[in-house]
Formats: sequence, C-alpha cells, structure tokens
Amino acid sequence: MRALVLAVALACTGAAVAAQPPIQQQMSPEEFKAAGLDKLSPDELARLNTWLGRTIETETQKAAATAKKKVEDENRGFFNFGTVDPIKSAVTGEFRGFGMGRTYTLDNGQVWRQVDEASLAGVKLTHPNVVITPSVVGNAWYMSVQGYATRAKVARVK
Repeated sequence: MRALVLAVALACTGAAVAAQPPIQQQMSPEEFKAAGLDKLSPDELARLNTWLGRTIETETQKAAATAKKKVEDENRGFFNFGTVDPIKSAVTGEFRGFGMGRTYTLDNGQVWRQVDEASLAGVKLTHPNVVITPSVVGNAWYMSVQGYATRAKVARVK
C-alpha cells in the first residue's frame, strides 16, 4: 500500500516539475527586479529557466529515489520488492537457538518470528550476526545464524 501511495506521489511530483512556470512568473515584479533578473537578456533569462527546470528535475529524481529506497528498506520482510539482497544484522542480546514461535529482535529494529519447526538446541550466543534471505518464490524468509547451517523460516512482525 505504501509503495502505491509513493508511486502516485512521485507521478504527481513529476507532472509538477514538467509544468514548472518560468522564474519571472514565480516571482513578483518587485522580487524579480530586486534580484537583478530584469537586467538579463531574453536569451539569458531562457537559459536561467532551463537550468532551474533541470535542477528541480534532478533534485526531484534524487528525492524520489531516496524516498523509494526508504519505503523498500523499512518494509522488507512485509513485502517482497523483487530484490534478492539478504538482510544482514545481529540479534540484540542473547540468542538461545531456534524454536517455533520465538521472536528475534535485530539491531536494525526489525522483529521476526519463527514460523516453522526448525531447531537449533543448546545454542547460547550473545549478539550473533544473522542473515535473513528471501525465498526464490513467494514471500518467505529464512534466517541463519553465523557459524551454523540450520535455517529457520521467519516472518517479520515489526
């Protein structure tokens, strides 16, 4: 849902940039004169407007890319955005192995719950590094702990 809202907002922003009026229409006649822009030739004014439009478009594209990445990063695990990049973090505090229904809080603020029966009994680690990878098909995620081959199927809860 957030991605849809973001896409609509970006489309509206893009349309607004394309419809950017010339600077002489954005400023009052007093502001235009006070800035010394009335001394520019029509060609110089046209070049200034072209540069301003290009700069606004470039900055809008940068802001849109940053916003898109933020939405994707914050929602990875809830939704699959098509990236196969793993989530790398560490479990905060102590890790006592895998067990159905256990929750794991990561340093990045994400909270994941184990949804399968994978077991890693007898393990007691402090602040271990973990990698959570998306499945090839569907929206399933698997967590592994550094130094162990066992993977547990997890679902993001926060």
